[in-house]
Amino acid sequence: MHHSRLSTFVIDCKVEDFDAATRFWSAALGRAVKPVDPDSPTYRELEAKDTEPMLLLQQVEHESRIHLDIESDDLDAELERLEALGAKRVAYVQRWWVMEAPTGQRFCIVRPQRGPLAGRANVWDGEGR
Repeated sequence: MHHSRLSTFVIDCKVEDFDAATRFWSAALGRAVKPVDPDSPTYRELEAKDTEPMLLLQQVEHESRIHLDIESDDLDAELERLEALGAKRVAYVQRWWVMEAPTGQRFCIVRPQRGPLAGRANVWDGEGR
């Protein structure tokens, strides 16, 4: 068995002035910007309640878009479950899988972002249910 759930809405920003983009989304969504992680200069996180998906801005080189992350305590099992539903692997990047839904949207499978998932996420058996 493994667990997974919607983790994060990621706003991909193809911009030169990432700070200006961050200020825009912070004001537009009414969410304060969390302190910047110096080890991740191309990411900014906006405040969200523990019961809400995380809100992340990412400076990118591809076209701007919004994608979502699904967090799982077993990346391989979640990969197999989503492939059985029709998703396709795009790439493994650092610590996560970039996937494509049968409807064309990109999304990622990531490790748990805010602690253990047991009791706070969907539970899947080996059959994907």
